Amino acid sequence: MFTGCGTALITPFRQNGSLDEEALQRLITRQIEGDIDFLVPCGTTGESPTLTREEHLTVVRTCIELTREHGIPVLAGAGGNNTHEVIELALACQRLGADGILSVTPYYNKPTQEGLFQHYQAIAAAIEIPLIVYSVAGRTGVNVEPATLARLAGVRRIIGVKEASGNISQQAAVIHQVPSDFLVLSGDDAITLPLIALGGKGLISVASNIIPDQSEWLPLMEVNFIESNPIPVKAALAALGLVENVYRLPMVPPRPESLAKIEAVLEASGLLRHMAAR
Repeated sequence: MFTGCGTALITPFRQNGSLDEEALQRLITRQIEGDIDFLVPCGTTGESPTLTREEHLTVVRTCIELTREHGIPVLAGAGGNNTHEVIELALACQRLGADGILSVTPYYNKPTQEGLFQHYQAIAAAIEIPLIVYSVAGRTGVNVEPATLARLAGVRRIIGVKEASGNISQQAAVIHQVPSDFLVLSGDDAITLPLIALGGKGLISVASNIIPDQSEWLPLMEVNFIESNPIPVKAALAALGLVENVYRLPMVPPRPESLAKIEAVLEASGLLRHMAAR
């Protein structure tokens, strides 16, 4: 269900800071038309830490409603550093009809590996849909080690990991230690091919917000991370006229020199001309 390419969907806002539901519907429709394999709303790229519970569920519900007739699975983000609250959010997403849960590692409180194991075990025990661990130590300060993932692979409903450590050696160790049916998904566009070569099963992509129907383009993938995600990808989508370039504090628009690089990549790729001609 969650193999191939899934899009870590951005959350569009209006100039007044409110959720832009019309833009969200346009983005989802564009993903459907681009034959994306699955959608991942309300993760890091979706600015989930600054969404209210109501907004979070609105985004997930909209994804489910628009993708249902197309058979595109929805892997809803539900993570945080309070296990009880994460379970409540995951259950709410499950009730809406989400096909699975992507849950980022707890941040700030820095649990031990045993704490991580028990955290994910508790979430998996509470829900009735698949759970994918999201390991991104660069954002959370907590790394899920290969041995811990091997333990988690034995827990019912935990079916995979979004591995965004950026460490190929660690990713290779994970693939070596987990069962062959445990999904190891790349969380970094630019190193997806090496991970697939090692035995990875797919990608949760930032770049596919912009190019859901096209091949991987290294310059575009790299420019999406010249500042903290999702700042560059939102700026790119705004340059293409798909959303307003609005963020919620503490996220802010890109620096002028970063924006110039983003626009240069879009121009070189032909995407600006393509969108202008539509």
